[in-house]
Amino acid sequence: MGIYLNPSADGFASIMKTGDYVDKTGLITYMNAVLNSSRNMLCSSRPRRFGKSYAAQMLSAFYSKGADAGELFAHLRVANPPEETKEKEKEWYNKYRNNCDVLFWDMAWFISNAQNIEDTILNLQRDIGKELREAFPDCVTEEVVSLPEILLTISVKTGHKFLIIIDEWDALFREAPENTELQKTYIQLLRALFKGIQVSRFLCGAYMTGILPIKKYGTQSALTDFTEFTMLEPGPLAPYVGFTEDEVKKLCTGHHMDYEEMRRWYDGYYFDEIGHVYNPNSVIKAVFCGKYSNYWTQTETYESLRIYIDLNFDGLKECLVDMLGGKRCRVDIGSFQNDMTSMKSRDDVLTLLVHLGYLGYDADNKEVYIPNEEIREAVSYTHLRAHETEADLV
Repeated sequence: MGIYLNPSADGFASIMKTGDYVDKTGLITYMNAVLNSSRNMLCSSRPRRFGKSYAAQMLSAFYSKGADAGELFAHLRVANPPEETKEKEKEWYNKYRNNCDVLFWDMAWFISNAQNIEDTILNLQRDIGKELREAFPDCVTEEVVSLPEILLTISVKTGHKFLIIIDEWDALFREAPENTELQKTYIQLLRALFKGIQVSRFLCGAYMTGILPIKKYGTQSALTDFTEFTMLEPGPLAPYVGFTEDEVKKLCTGHHMDYEEMRRWYDGYYFDEIGHVYNPNSVIKAVFCGKYSNYWTQTETYESLRIYIDLNFDGLKECLVDMLGGKRCRVDIGSFQNDMTSMKSRDDVLTLLVHLGYLGYDADNKEVYIPNEEIREAVSYTHLRAHETEADLV
């Protein structure tokens, strides 16, 4: 059991102890189906407070050899599949539960603990490499410092393959948007970990979380082999992005809360695959506090939204005012470059706000809208503050 190599199930166990865990272990079943296949690398992007870290901790708890999570999962969906798929899913469950060599790290952790952000990638390879050498002492010498080389050497000598789980994989691009040299170093590492003929020799699968879809960084596109699931195209992972209507109804019944009021405050996102989707963090906080309120602003300041509103491309502010009044706005999502620094049009900003959770997206009509009362308050407050600042400058 290590910090990064085969960690314990403590993180997921603490989530389960809240008593209001909504079963999302169907994601494990999906992951089981693609391990060791040509589709074994997944990247799931969604807004803050939409359960990205919870999903990563759940996967780590299920697969890690350093965990004993049988009791944690015994009553959940992954251990009790429906009759029509029972035989295959039980086979996967018994084969993979706590039987994989897992490498699990949070990029935000390495950024926060680096004395200088430029040291992030060096520290990551040093710390994870140290654990791997301790776990496989006869496989790797001190001279080998590249993480991909360490993994390949271990795999060749032992036959072990690794499942790599990275939470907030894109944090470095968000925290150091102008540091192109650091970004290049990071991309080179990811390229070696996830691309090339040698990768299949040491990698059985990969799962990454982020806020934005993967940006293609020129010729250094390291992650083209990943299957992406986003707020625009969640695909088969749609049920695991937020809470579904049935899940929220069950929570409301169990806690004697008004479902219609819960819907007004936190519903509004919609995927064709499953229908209505709720902000999970806000729903759980409403249940815990017994109060419907704006929990969004507790984890997001208005300045982060105002940066984009102030760009005011092509009448962006007027578009937001219309949406505050209940209207929808047409959007072309095709020009968005999957980053927070390359906005050149109103469509780019509106698409970004979908990925950040401030707007819902109607794929059939190619329209965006303010999804619920919680977001309406956040956008309205931001617009008001921006208007007050403009008045002060006059």
